[in-house]
Amino acid sequence: MVLVVGRGFLVQPCSSSFICKNVYKPLSGVTNTFWPTRPGTTRCLTQSVVRAQLRPTWLPGLDPPPYLDGSLPGDFGFDPLGLGEDPESLKWYVQAELVHARFAMLGVAGILLTDLLRVTGISNIPVWYEAGAVKFKFANTETLFIVQLILMGFVETKRYMDFVSPGSQAEGPFFGIEAAFEGLEPGYPGGPLLNPLGLAKDITKSRDWKLKEIKNGRLAMVAMLGIFVQASVTHVGPIDNLVEHLSNPWHKTIVQTLANSGS
Repeated sequence: MVLVVGRGFLVQPCSSSFICKNVYKPLSGVTNTFWPTRPGTTRCLTQSVVRAQLRPTWLPGLDPPPYLDGSLPGDFGFDPLGLGEDPESLKWYVQAELVHARFAMLGVAGILLTDLLRVTGISNIPVWYEAGAVKFKFANTETLFIVQLILMGFVETKRYMDFVSPGSQAEGPFFGIEAAFEGLEPGYPGGPLLNPLGLAKDITKSRDWKLKEIKNGRLAMVAMLGIFVQASVTHVGPIDNLVEHLSNPWHKTIVQTLANSGS
């Protein structure tokens, strides 16, 4: 972003009996332009200040905090609460955001896909916010909860240990597939299981991929918040809301929906 500021100054014309000296000292990044004048006229001094912002921020023109120096992927200087002032806390918040972003992307994709299958009649499945109450014949709810707790606990423990000691989780035997979990760096496991396309084999040169992932993840987290609010207000799925809106775009909007829900 380039900011140009112009100011005009009136300077009395110089006579032939003395030499007119410039009393304005040039500043860094300031260009002084003198326009030629004729005797008996005034001279206009125009100062143009050009300042280039080094990197984009979440609010144009806002100076980011010093600890957010742009080295992190997706760093746009947004930390109004100052949560990242402590370097160690900042490292953990980066990992926490990354995990939440990935869960949000999976959640949005799963909700939209299953809702589309339900609305089109392809599959007889419940709406997403009632799916957790479905009873399965092969196991009861308590058993499924315990199994999920064990599996998720194991994975999250391994992730935390890799955060504390990067690369340590690829050491030692683990059913012969330990090499598949060899981490590229904390938060980016890699390997044939978690990076099957090999898009980021050299993690040090994958800043663009990291930036795309965190941008899409942040968008997905905002989308999940919208889906939560939408389900609470309308009591239907997102595809149902979309179909209703498209049927009458001018009268079936978020404004009318919120107004009707409060009445």
